[in-house]
Amino acid sequence: MKLWIRDRGLLLVNAALFLISFVGMVISGVLNYNEEQRAHGEPGVTLLGFFGTGDFLEATFENWESEFLQMGMYVVLTAYLFQRGSSESKLPDKHEPQDDDPRTAATERDTPWPVRHGGLLLRLYEHSLSIMFFVLFAASFLLHAVGGSEAYNEEQASHGAPGVTVFGYMATSRFWFESFQNWQSEFMVIAVMIGASVYLRERGSVESKPIAMAHRDTDT
Repeated sequence: MKLWIRDRGLLLVNAALFLISFVGMVISGVLNYNEEQRAHGEPGVTLLGFFGTGDFLEATFENWESEFLQMGMYVVLTAYLFQRGSSESKLPDKHEPQDDDPRTAATERDTPWPVRHGGLLLRLYEHSLSIMFFVLFAASFLLHAVGGSEAYNEEQASHGAPGVTVFGYMATSRFWFESFQNWQSEFMVIAVMIGASVYLRERGSVESKPIAMAHRDTDT
């Protein structure tokens, strides 16, 4: 059991941090939502009822969409672009194992089955990581619009103004402000990580080059 946990520690700890943060978001979110409802003379909701509100959907998925977009773009861009000296980049003048054509690889029993099968399955599998992120981004983007439109229509109704459809909400400046304010922060962090890893180090981390390695060199 200890060996199993050790081999999956990075995933398990990050999953636990996500769950803790998610629970914290939900609890604080329902308290904030009910405070706003009372301030407008409207009834509050239970903890479970909060999951069906536009506020919950909007707050959750406008953040998730930016994370999935960030990672999907990062996966694709690192396949084609370079930053010499960064631990986040391949070397521009060296063939990397990630560029090998799997069709010429010797297959074994534990080789991923799409590689052994070939054809269209292999074609999709070659890009399955970015496909997953972009599918999750598209789903989160749509759910952000659904939740945002519900929250927007509640506000409109409280002011006696007409509501909008989901697609109508996607045409508002509010929807795009919510999206871009998250997207810009995600790409900023990635740019900082790429540039900082050229000159700064973290001993023991796979995200860092060896401490004594020259800034221009890249360990891949």
